[in-house]
Amino acid sequence: MSALLFGLFAVMMFIGVPLATAMGLSGAIAIAAAKLGLLSVPISVYTGVAKYPLLAIPMFVFAGMVFERSGVALRLVNFTVALVGPLRGGLAIAAIMVCMVLGGISGSGPADAAAVAMVMIPGMAAAGYPKAFSSSLIAAAGSTAILIPPSIAFILYSVLVPQASVPALFAAGLIPGFLAGLALVIPAWALSVRHGFGLTGDGASCGSILIAFKEAVWGLLAPVIILGGIRSGYFTPTEAAVAAVFYGLFVGFFIYRTLTVRAMYELLVESAEVSAVVMLIIALSSVFAWAGSTLGAFEAMGNALIGISSNETVTLLAVVLVLIIAGMFLDGVSILFIFIPILLPVMNHFGWNAVWFGVLMTMSLAIGQFTPPLALNLMVTTRIAGIGIEETVPWVLWFVLAMTIAMMLIMFAPQLALVIPGYLGYL
Repeated sequence: MSALLFGLFAVMMFIGVPLATAMGLSGAIAIAAAKLGLLSVPISVYTGVAKYPLLAIPMFVFAGMVFERSGVALRLVNFTVALVGPLRGGLAIAAIMVCMVLGGISGSGPADAAAVAMVMIPGMAAAGYPKAFSSSLIAAAGSTAILIPPSIAFILYSVLVPQASVPALFAAGLIPGFLAGLALVIPAWALSVRHGFGLTGDGASCGSILIAFKEAVWGLLAPVIILGGIRSGYFTPTEAAVAAVFYGLFVGFFIYRTLTVRAMYELLVESAEVSAVVMLIIALSSVFAWAGSTLGAFEAMGNALIGISSNETVTLLAVVLVLIIAGMFLDGVSILFIFIPILLPVMNHFGWNAVWFGVLMTMSLAIGQFTPPLALNLMVTTRIAGIGIEETVPWVLWFVLAMTIAMMLIMFAPQLALVIPGYLGYL
């Protein structure tokens, strides 16, 4: 029956069946063939989405769209450009910084990349940056959104792995997220200098920086309010998502005055569509997960993975490689629901810390989001730039290498991820 489950799933994926449908249908057929009772299908669908932490997902999606449409992204760009000045590689560094700040609001890599790309790519092109370079850079920097809290990936991971709480994962993502951004800054600056991208000249004046800061301060405060509220205990991560929405609406309607009632309606429709797709994947993947768990398929695959080598490091490297490859072709939500049931036995066998492994798994997915051929973030930025993905290969591989090195630091020095949650008492 395990062969039937995975065989049907592989065939459906090959013929182009949507991922959610492929998981739900293959799971339901396997359940029926094993005579486990078809009543378990609707029960699995309901229990898959009836989890309190999942309420944060549509709220963070909506909050990210509100901050994007209200002009926060543009003001953050203006501030970071003023901060770094019109120096060689300055716009590239500014793009990374903006992606990291916006990642602390939306928690979604593709949304982060899209928001920054629409604002930054035209300006970078005017300053001499090739569109392929800009698309690669922003796709890579946008992937840090799933590391920097609040992260939708961390929320889903906590639902699937009860040993890892959302606050612990959020705290654990801070240093890895910063390291990932720093790792991207180095090749971005080096490539800009080597190829002469960007402008040269004097830095911005203190006055212009202050003006830009006053415009951007409302956006800069958003991550502080979200994370500060969680840490202080004023609200849970789920309630923080609602707080982020109301804060974004306040800024858009009353501070920047860029949002209208009509724009509000359009935002609600778009965020509902995105959230519905995510929740549908979660619901139908729960059928697949229940079937795989009940039939023993996931346990068998986990044991096979353990059997690759008795060496813990070799097994860990194999897991990371599989996740990066999966991230090239699938979205993060689907990967989590497909692979976590398989990897849990491996994690328990080697005694890996659940929070650290969640960060490492998320970093692997982040790398996959901008690694060709079918990288989700890269598809978003190249579409905005109007170029083909193949044009980005000479540039994006440098960023893949840089973030892989950052991931290796977290892999071989787990305390980099665990020191903050340990200090805060989450472990």
